[in-house]
Amino acid sequence: MHFTRNLLLALLCLPALLAARPALAEPVNINTADAASLARELVGIGDTRAKAIVEYRTQNGPFRSIEELALVKGIGPRVIEQNRANLRVEPARAADRRAPAPAARGKATQAPPGRSGTGGASPRPGAPAGR
Repeated sequence: MHFTRNLLLALLCLPALLAARPALAEPVNINTADAASLARELVGIGDTRAKAIVEYRTQNGPFRSIEELALVKGIGPRVIEQNRANLRVEPARAADRRAPAPAARGKATQAPPGRSGTGGASPRPGAPAGR
């Protein structure tokens, strides 16, 4: 009798244990995790989707938000919500960051008008000298 009751209780608790899997998973930084880690730790992410996440990140640079994960083919809002508690979007190493936009490349940064690059005060019209 006790065996049957314990077996029935275990079977009733099984769905709750399976539903708790995302809470037991390790947090995953989607900017640095490899495909194997993504597939292992995230619910609804198998090898194919994990490889798609890594490929998207390689082509487009690091993710800026968890919601940006939806831009990967096969990843929808439901998968994001199922994994939200375990997803992290932490900055990647400096070498991995997105390159500046093409318009910004090659332009030298200039000091604001009225300031010299030497750190000294530049004379302004009408300002007293000698300060």
